Amino acid sequence: MSGQYLWPLVGVTLALVAFGLVEGTLLRRRLRRIPIRIHVNGTRGKSSVTRLIAAGLRQGGVVVCAKTTGTLPRLILPDGDEYPIFRVSHANVIEQVRIVSAAAQIGSRALVVECMAIQPFLQWLSEARLIRATHAVITNARADHLDVMGPTEEDVALALAGMIPSGSVLFTAERKHLGLFRKIAGECGTECVAVTADEVEGIGETEMGGFGHVEHAENVALALRVCQSFGVDRETALRGMWRSTPDPGAMTTHELDFFGRRIIFVNGFAANDPESSRQVWEMMLARFPDVEKRIILFNCRGDRPDRSNQLGRNCVNWPPADHYVLIGGGTYILGRAAVKAGLDRRKIIYADNRPISEIFEVCVGLSGGSSLVMGMANIGGQGLEIVDYFKNRSVLKPTA
Repeated sequence: MSGQYLWPLVGVTLALVAFGLVEGTLLRRRLRRIPIRIHVNGTRGKSSVTRLIAAGLRQGGVVVCAKTTGTLPRLILPDGDEYPIFRVSHANVIEQVRIVSAAAQIGSRALVVECMAIQPFLQWLSEARLIRATHAVITNARADHLDVMGPTEEDVALALAGMIPSGSVLFTAERKHLGLFRKIAGECGTECVAVTADEVEGIGETEMGGFGHVEHAENVALALRVCQSFGVDRETALRGMWRSTPDPGAMTTHELDFFGRRIIFVNGFAANDPESSRQVWEMMLARFPDVEKRIILFNCRGDRPDRSNQLGRNCVNWPPADHYVLIGGGTYILGRAAVKAGLDRRKIIYADNRPISEIFEVCVGLSGGSSLVMGMANIGGQGLEIVDYFKNRSVLKPTA
């Protein structure tokens, strides 16, 4: 390469390096202005736990910002107001830099951030270079995104552990892989605080009755433990959590009286791994045992074939539904896996590529005199639209 092209190239390279160094220095300065930085990761419940922790701290008088990735990315300000996060294209972990900058500018004493990375390296990068958490939270480790973090559930746990910070505190409600988290935390010089089964069982009707949506006791117990570590007492933290706005994908139920048919629709789309999906399905069956028909509405994604295959293989081992309605993209993957695992193919209704109104009519037609219709698998695509469609036709106050 001649000097005519070499020196301009060297100049551009040096300019980019200098820019990166300046940006890195500014980021570290902003991080130091936020003394409490809580990084939340896990398979299920990240968005909910992020919101619960922020709400509890806010009620306790802490000036706190929060950022959720969840169903819709949101920046939650110290007064609880929420703003959508603008993205030029696809999600990128670099957007966390903007969140840190905004929180520092507002004067937040605490920042609670949901980890938005799936790739194991990016999970580490998000923590080690962008957030540098003073406290970490891992909700749980379950068999999801196996195509990226797998192939086994233990590999998922290892990937999640990549965001454990050094010389910090880790809170977790995970049981199965707790030993792994403790080992890695110990190697990082980080204390591992595990939420016990007794703490979860201690979240009863008194605590759960204050929520206007279906929340999980495990999430509440974990968030309470974090808030209490900052001196916010249990009662104060709970009051804040009850007042908080749930994630758009949070589990809600809506009861319809549709021309004499009683239809109970449950938004369980956020449950998209087999273990979580089975748990919420069993929870709702126990809650509504008197319905005539039980319908699972699987919202599939063509770019998540591994998830569809998992759910198809495993749903045959759950308490049975009367009908399985498949919508979205790549529905044949879930249907084929379910039939191969032993599900009666006559129970499967393919409603992919249909408008929301027709999907609603399919569910109504299968409902008999009364039904439980539960959405699962993915909130994306038609998921949120379906939730709104049922919600806007409900005639009773949503049941929590």
